[in-house]
Amino acid sequence: MATISTHLRNFKEPTKEQAQRHFFGLPTDPSKEDVGTTDHKFEINAVLMLNEDQEDSYAGKMHLLPPYLCFISLDRRSVKVSIPLASIRRVERVNHPRAVGVFQLGLTLWHGMKLTIQLTSLRPTADQFCAHLRDALKIQLDLGRMRQVKAFVKTCYSEVLIPVSNPEADNEREDGSIMTDNGEVDGNPLAQTSYHGGLGLTFKFPGDAKKLREGSKLKLWTTYLRAHGRNLTLLRYPHCTRLVQVGLPNRLRGELWETLSGSIFLRFGNPGVYENILASNAGRTSTSTEEIEKDLNRSLPEYPAYQDERGIDTLRRVLTAYSWKNPELGYCQAMNILTAALLIYMSEEQAFWLLEVLCDRLLPGYYSPSMYGTLLDQRVFEALVQRCLPMIHDHFQEVDVQLSVASLPWFLSLYINSMPMIFAFRIVDCFFCMGPKVLFQVGLAILKINGEKLLTVQDDGGFISLMREYFASLGDSAHPKSSDPRSRAIIKFQELLLVAFREFSVINDEMIDSERRRYRGDIIHGIESFAKRSAIRNLSTFGRFTKDQVGLVYDVLFKALCLSPPPPVVMTKRIISGTEEENERPETRIELQTFRLFLADIATWARDEYLVSNGFQERVDRRIAEHEFIDRLFFFWDTNHTGALSFQDLLNGLDGIMFSDLMSSIEWFFVLHDKNKDGWLTKDEVLTLSESLLFIFRAEVGDAYLGTVSRFMTNAFEYGDALQPENGQPAPVTPQTEVSANSPSANPEVASNQPYLNKATFRMVVLADPLLEAFFDVDLPRSFQLLPVEDTTIRRNQPGLGVLGNAVGGFFSSFVTDDNKKIFNSFVDDMGKAIGKHQVWPSRCLLTLHLRQFPRSLSAPQSTNTSAILPSKNLCAKQLVTFHESKGAAKRQPRAGARHRPLLHLRRHR
Repeated sequence: MATISTHLRNFKEPTKEQAQRHFFGLPTDPSKEDVGTTDHKFEINAVLMLNEDQEDSYAGKMHLLPPYLCFISLDRRSVKVSIPLASIRRVERVNHPRAVGVFQLGLTLWHGMKLTIQLTSLRPTADQFCAHLRDALKIQLDLGRMRQVKAFVKTCYSEVLIPVSNPEADNEREDGSIMTDNGEVDGNPLAQTSYHGGLGLTFKFPGDAKKLREGSKLKLWTTYLRAHGRNLTLLRYPHCTRLVQVGLPNRLRGELWETLSGSIFLRFGNPGVYENILASNAGRTSTSTEEIEKDLNRSLPEYPAYQDERGIDTLRRVLTAYSWKNPELGYCQAMNILTAALLIYMSEEQAFWLLEVLCDRLLPGYYSPSMYGTLLDQRVFEALVQRCLPMIHDHFQEVDVQLSVASLPWFLSLYINSMPMIFAFRIVDCFFCMGPKVLFQVGLAILKINGEKLLTVQDDGGFISLMREYFASLGDSAHPKSSDPRSRAIIKFQELLLVAFREFSVINDEMIDSERRRYRGDIIHGIESFAKRSAIRNLSTFGRFTKDQVGLVYDVLFKALCLSPPPPVVMTKRIISGTEEENERPETRIELQTFRLFLADIATWARDEYLVSNGFQERVDRRIAEHEFIDRLFFFWDTNHTGALSFQDLLNGLDGIMFSDLMSSIEWFFVLHDKNKDGWLTKDEVLTLSESLLFIFRAEVGDAYLGTVSRFMTNAFEYGDALQPENGQPAPVTPQTEVSANSPSANPEVASNQPYLNKATFRMVVLADPLLEAFFDVDLPRSFQLLPVEDTTIRRNQPGLGVLGNAVGGFFSSFVTDDNKKIFNSFVDDMGKAIGKHQVWPSRCLLTLHLRQFPRSLSAPQSTNTSAILPSKNLCAKQLVTFHESKGAAKRQPRAGARHRPLLHLRRHR
């Protein structure tokens, strides 16, 4: 069963606005009601000050991206702020007594924190920014978003932690437990609090809280959050990143994960969506749900929550809800590990929205069926190893050790499956704060620290074994023999982070994006080549095709799918009669529109070609032909009556005509037009068959083929009338039967929907005409051509061009795309029309000009005057006889040798 995916070809670089929203962690597509009918997006240079503190001010740029207000410092690292407009309580003009002429705004946020924004642009620009800000705030107020903030922030633990009236922060012990008024440890915090929390609140968090210094971390974060906002209004100042690198406290980890990643904005903007998805899909099953059930018991089994039904049910609900939220992706292995880790610190709803951010923005393509994102980043990681650690790279190349055998699980599970959980979660903290570059920095640091040992590795097994030993020793001292007790206190994991963030600080997001663009074409080509081999291998039969020919058919089908993708299919459970229930990925099938594109690349008569001249260029444009004959062929090949064709259906259909002889072609054409498959054609079906012949012959030069169809109709009706007895029932016909138009047995009153012409008689009529005989014997099978498909949609690195050559090629290919070619052609066509030099000739006129270059003995039609064939454009079968008789062709006999005369239109190459 062939599953053909073309979504990798549809990749487009994000627009400027999308890139901005990704950078600030905002939802890519905000709702229209939040944005409003007017475009309020605005950028302005500004200085951000916290409580008018000049020492804590940063210059940068303010972005109004409704419904959010964002700020980024000039170095794009020190300060980053993303605030929902609904969390702004008050905006006022600040008149600074010591700064005359300075335009400042004072913002009071939901938590009482005050920000001062000094606009450093010209006064008209500042006024315009204020006007847009005012209108965007009014939209949020009218929608009632301000009221939603109050209920939302109650779900955050920081709201319980920060208020002075709540002594919970002071009552937290060093091991992270909460003390009640009577001095007892609160054993069930979830029962007494309303904030969201993970399974760790019930089943305890990983690690020893006292050794991890949970109490100290929580006090540090309490101080920071009190001064720099929290949850929806968190300001990410330099101290925030340093605190993240030290480690997040367990109780705050889930909230800070969603705040740093931006998933908190999705949860705020979509209240109740998670519960509605679960409720609306209750009881439903799919391929994804079946795969989820298989992996539930393999999800962090060492953690106590996943040895209990409560933890298993929680994981099941989150994975199932996401599979219904994103049915095209569904569920992929390794999702269970990541989600199980999130649920230790987050509630179901928090983990659900964070999983969407991970799959869509932070790690795109990591958890897709093809895992193209993971494969691409593995290629980028290998390139970085070659650049930063050349000795290790060269040694691995020499002994044929694959770096990805160890590094792929690192990236796929965010090191959770490789390291002890208490250390892996520290890396996850940094990942959500600083982005995907952390995965590359940590991976390079691991290789550098173990460099000497890696140079002795001789095979993949030794490499994996060495990495396991290192990860198991991350809690050991990095310098056990040092005389300095402070050096002995440094563990290997701390050394790992120090090397990663200091020695590999040059690895930034821009470098990773550049490397991804460089290798994306190679990865896509490799994935598609593997998918092609799999699709061909899964075919039940090749028919009379060779393997290479089947590959050409696949290429044409893939091109058609790229131009007209099929609608996404939800992977529902499929039950096959007579067998046990099986779960299979849905087979890719094409609908009628995609079939027309497919056939146009294979059959010469399924496309129309035009020569376009506009005074600047001459080109050949192709248009897809639309006719009942193509639709009939689509349904004829749909033997399962599903309304769509699979790869196997297309191959079987082509096999039935491309390798047929004369008699088989005649029978194939007859059965194609026999609607009820009773072995007889009605009068209407004879007319339809004649119109199909006219459609195929429409581009042939001259009127010889019109005469052929006219004679076919005349003979078909003569023989058909002769087959009708007086009682109206068709009479049997033998090859010895001789009838004529004046036979007394003819019955001209037979109904148009009654059996009229059988297969033997149809064969007799065809063989009576030399041109039709040559058409069915040679031209019809050869009109289906399998030619190599030129692949210009993706760019691959050329090994002989080097970095500069590939860069120039990539720059050129980014402009010379099919869409840009269409835009350019449309532009020059408009210019040609403006100067009166735009002309279009159909393909038959091209063939007329082409025939003038041939010897007279090779030209098939008796006349090359294009005006003689123009009536055929709108000619139907019922008008054909009249037209043909007016030309005097009914009595004209074909020339000698016409039987072997080729149909040039059907045989000419593209």
